[in-house]
Amino acid sequence: MKDQINVSDKTRLNIPIANFVVIVSIIISSVYGFSNLQNRITALETQDTLMQSDLLKKADQTPKNLEIFMLIEELFKTSDKHQESIDQNIHTQIKLDHLEEQLSKALKDIEKLKDKVRENGNSHSINNVPG
Repeated sequence: MKDQINVSDKTRLNIPIANFVVIVSIIISSVYGFSNLQNRITALETQDTLMQSDLLKKADQTPKNLEIFMLIEELFKTSDKHQESIDQNIHTQIKLDHLEEQLSKALKDIEKLKDKVRENGNSHSINNVPG
């Protein structure tokens, strides 16, 4: 029974200070490492929960997204129709400009013809006037 050790609150330990510092350092490092590990696990679990929550929200928004896509498609169709209309209006404007030039030329020709008729009429009336 000599192998038995009696431990009580009055038991004294005699160990070198270096060993005591190493033991305390190991205990502090272990507690600090466990605390950091626990914080990291908590952060990852929180991040995973938030990510799953975001994914569920995005899944709930699918009808909204489809509606937005349909609206965008409708806007593109309307935009194409407007572009065709603009193209036709430009073509019509070119035709109108050309007709305006032709009308202007025709008016000038008519004025020249009127002037010639007046000159011919005046020359005849001057020559035909008895005098």
